[in-house]
Amino acid sequence: VQLQESGPGLVSTSQTLSLTCTVSGVSITSNYYWTWIRQSPGKGLEWIGYITDSGITDYSPSLRSRTTISRDTSKNQFSLQLNTVTPEDTAVYYCTRWSEYWGQGTQVTVSS
Repeated sequence: VQLQESGPGLVSTSQTLSLTCTVSGVSITSNYYWTWIRQSPGKGLEWIGYITDSGITDYSPSLRSRTTISRDTSKNQFSLQLNTVTPEDTAVYYCTRWSEYWGQGTQVTVSS
């Protein structure tokens, strides 16, 4: 199983952060939680949310109002959109098949 994040590494304040996770080796419609996690500089891991094999989503309460996780089963991908970003959203973003398999992570910097 492999996961690979992709998307812009630099986003401007108030814009939308968009990342895609491409999964290989297993279908995202199989029985797992496909999850986004981030780690800001000097902080621990923060759970952002997930989408299940059946398309059910759940989000961190602190991010729910700005977050959408979706999927494209034809491409075996799931995606993260985080709206109205600020520099506090600067982090390394990871996609995971919770919690066993992780992507390598992608740095996203929000410029002020």
